[in-house]
Amino acid sequence: MSAIKYIRTFLVMCSLVVILHSVQGFARQNSHESSKSLQHTPAERDGQHDFDFEIGTWKTHLKRLLHPLTGSATWVEYDGTTVVHKVWNGRANLLELQADGPGGHFEGLNLRLYNPQSHQWSLNFSNSNGGTLSQPTIGEFKDGRGEFFDQETLNGRAIYVRFVISRITPDSCRFEQAFSDDGGKTWEVNWIATDTRVKDESDQAHWNSVASPRGDRATGARFTKFWTPAFSLTSDLK
Repeated sequence: MSAIKYIRTFLVMCSLVVILHSVQGFARQNSHESSKSLQHTPAERDGQHDFDFEIGTWKTHLKRLLHPLTGSATWVEYDGTTVVHKVWNGRANLLELQADGPGGHFEGLNLRLYNPQSHQWSLNFSNSNGGTLSQPTIGEFKDGRGEFFDQETLNGRAIYVRFVISRITPDSCRFEQAFSDDGGKTWEVNWIATDTRVKDESDQAHWNSVASPRGDRATGARFTKFWTPAFSLTSDLK
């Protein structure tokens, strides 16, 4: 009997050794996989200072397509000034744009707000005639390029709006807007703006005076939606 008890005890001990070895191996494998997973999980990019490059005063040259999505090739050009103010230490900013062109003088502002949960920006426009904020375009910057999208209506049809900020340098940047009426398969550019930074104080004073309120702003220029950088135009100048 003692021999049988010895054999049973031996077998039990062997089984326990095998089980413990398997558990330890499984634990090591899980630990290794968890470590690999953590190593390959990219950290969310903090974009709250994406617009810091634009703080200041800029000379703005822009052109827009008069009749988007109609086959028109008629463009008009404007010149003006853009002033961008930092808000909330960069987590928001306010852009003021004034320009003159064939349609007269116009004034607009754009409030950009950063969402720290989604790591995206919303661009919200208002003009001096409307007095309300528009539907925002939403997006983010990647590799020095900002892309923002929304869905609107143009002449009673649903369209997609895409706004791109690119070619960013310390002294210049480019804004481009496009519409799509086929679900984003093709895009027609209808708005191009190029900003050049105003550096010299005397030059800045000149452009600030150009940007000051003008008595001719009621010459008939009316934009119902118009972004730069998220200035979109979904109706013509009247």
